Formats: sequence, C-alpha cells, structure tokens
Amino acid sequence: MGILQRNPFFAGVYEKISQTGVFKSQFDPWRQQLIAQAHGKTLEVGAGGGQNFAFYDPAVTADVQAVEPHDMMREYAQKRIAAAKVPITLLAGSAEALPFEDAVFDSVVTTLVFCSVSNPEKGLQEIMRVLKPGGSLLMFEHVLSGNPVWATAQHVLTPLQMLAAGNCHLNRNTPQAVRAAGFIISSEKWSGGSIHPQVAIIAAKPA
Repeated sequence: MGILQRNPFFAGVYEKISQTGVFKSQFDPWRQQLIAQAHGKTLEVGAGGGQNFAFYDPAVTADVQAVEPHDMMREYAQKRIAAAKVPITLLAGSAEALPFEDAVFDSVVTTLVFCSVSNPEKGLQEIMRVLKPGGSLLMFEHVLSGNPVWATAQHVLTPLQMLAAGNCHLNRNTPQAVRAAGFIISSEKWSGGSIHPQVAIIAAKPA
C-alpha cells in the first residue's frame, strides 16, 4: 500500500467513486452476501473508507476490528462507524503486519484489498496466523482473468494501473495465492469479466 500512502489524491477519488450508484450497484450486493457470513469476533483487513461497516449483522458478528493503513481512508471510515450495527474498532495497520495475537479471530474479511497489498503472500500468512483453527476467510477481489487474451492485457496495463490507482494490480491470481497460503477454499463465485473479473472466495484455516 506504499503508493496509496503517498497518494491522497487517489484516496479522495476512490471515496467519490465508491459512493456512485454504478459502483454500489455492482459491488454492494457482493459485499452484503460475503459479510453476512462474518461470524463471531471478526477482523476486516484494508477497511478503506468503511464501505462494509453498515453490512455487519449483529445476529452473527460479535464485533469488528478494522485495520486500514491509509490516513485519509481511516478518516472516511471513522465517519461510517456510527452507521454500523456492531461495535467496530478502527486501527492503523497493514495486512503484512497485523497488530494482533495469534488465533484470535473467528473470521477475516477483505474486499477489493489484495489487489494493492504490497506483499500478498505475507498478508495471507498474517491472516492465517490471527485466525482461529477452522476460522473463515471471506474475500471479494478483482483478479487475473482466466482468458489468456484478457490476462495479457492485464499484465500490460498493470504498471499504469499501479501508478494511477494506489498500487492496484489488475493481474493478481488471488485464488492461487489463497491456496498456496494453506487455506481450504469451499466456494468461488465469479462475476465481471474482460480486464476486471471479480471473485468471492470463502475459505477456511485448517482445523
């Protein structure tokens, strides 16, 4: 997230885009479906501007620790805590160095985060560390296309995307990385296409 940390312009642009009707109609249903499964003590990694906070269900989610490295994003997120139905604590921190003890969370949520994490392998290792055995990883991310033509376009465009959009990579193979980190994927649901396919992943830390 280093480039994003130095790019307050992008944080402001993303905040505006995330509140448009087009963006919300495309992504909010996926956010809601995924976050409905966040149970018990939950960690949200890369909380951004708090776009997920209102979707947590107190019937299944006890409380949320939300980690976000970007100062301006945390300012936006802080304003959305009041709309949440569950207790939320917002902290500065990155996916690669989570400020928590081992095996303390029942579930971990990430939405549109691992495209920009500087070291996704380390981030997934950290999530594995802080999850309880059998705990759930709930992800919604845009990822590398399975179509070779579109994948080539993603590889070509990614350097420009990283500069323009806070270290965002178009060509991350997140499902592969999740498996390589040792998680057991129980569900992959795909949407979108061309250079911006998305996948909702439900996975578990081995018990």
